Amino acid sequence: MSRRATALGLLAAGWLALGASAVTAQESPGYNLEEHTLNAAGHPDAATVMTSAGYRISLDAVGDAAANVGLASASFQMAGGFAVAYPPPGEVTGLRFGPDGASFSWDFQTAAATYNVYRDALSALPGGQNGLCLQNGLTATGSSDPQTPGTGWFYLITSRNSLGEEGTKGFASNGVERANPGPCP
Repeated sequence: MSRRATALGLLAAGWLALGASAVTAQESPGYNLEEHTLNAAGHPDAATVMTSAGYRISLDAVGDAAANVGLASASFQMAGGFAVAYPPPGEVTGLRFGPDGASFSWDFQTAAATYNVYRDALSALPGGQNGLCLQNGLTATGSSDPQTPGTGWFYLITSRNSLGEEGTKGFASNGVERANPGPCP
């Protein structure tokens, strides 16, 4: 096996073995590296640069991005060291009802993978109720609810992003975010 092939194999093995401490062990003939870190704002010091008479491997990363664990938050997901954007789900706006009174639609929400529809009787509003799950996992920006005529309902729509995070039901007229104690499954 050539030195280049050995160095590339070592690079792959070393990259997968990155962990949370300084270089602590090297073994031969395949260089089994354990518990390694590249940090210091992405510029490893001389102790973490792997070298021998036949090769020198120096890796670079931004901050703590070089890790063999999955990192995620509301706005990003990191797997294998590459960030993928998942914006947080936002408020769904523009709820409109069709002429039949049973169909309704809303504005597209850019972070949405699916939508949830919450509904409750108008009489629940004074008690601070914010609706119960009526429909979930919708991919279109519209739906319908053919309920008994003469019953007054209110509807709130939420969105879920690709990470399954659900957005807000919106904000009350006093600026307080509406609670969602019973989210759709």
